[in-house]
Amino acid sequence: MRLPLLSPSELSPEQRHLYDDMRKGIETNFKGFTAISPSGQLEGPWNPWLRFPKFGKPVWELVKALSASPSLPRPVREVAILVTGAHFKAAYEIYAHVLIAELRGIPDEKIATITAGQRPTDLTREEAIAYDMASALVSGGVLPGLIYQQSVAQFGLDGTAELISLVGLYCMVSVTLNGYDVPIPEGSPGK
Repeated sequence: MRLPLLSPSELSPEQRHLYDDMRKGIETNFKGFTAISPSGQLEGPWNPWLRFPKFGKPVWELVKALSASPSLPRPVREVAILVTGAHFKAAYEIYAHVLIAELRGIPDEKIATITAGQRPTDLTREEAIAYDMASALVSGGVLPGLIYQQSVAQFGLDGTAELISLVGLYCMVSVTLNGYDVPIPEGSPGK
């Protein structure tokens, strides 16, 4: 880890405001994995975002926008996030979203296949569209028209925008995690 975790007692006023907002959001929307240390430090991507609020605050606003009343089914979102995390080999993202995917009822075999960078054969139609879209987007280039059309037909324009934005956000999350070499929390499975 390249950035030590910030203690709540050492935060600047700008960081404190962001910390309070992030902590509230984490406690409300990000359950099932460790994101706050026992001493109140924010882990995962939140620590670098908190350390550099000029960049972290706008990213946090996007996180909140994509977390508030999502239109896509939760398993569909998790498939897209896992594809993105697996592409970047972002350890913390994979750790957190494997646990969330399990809570969303996605079978372990499907999760394992996705995190290994492969396409499961038993995806639902919605999951398949999310997988194909995320896979195409993280591979670079223009999203193929057929995948875009399938997404619009299944999720509508707003759902497709949510899916594209979700993949983009988790690319940013993955790059942040990898850039700062953010590990999974001590005592977590696989640690």
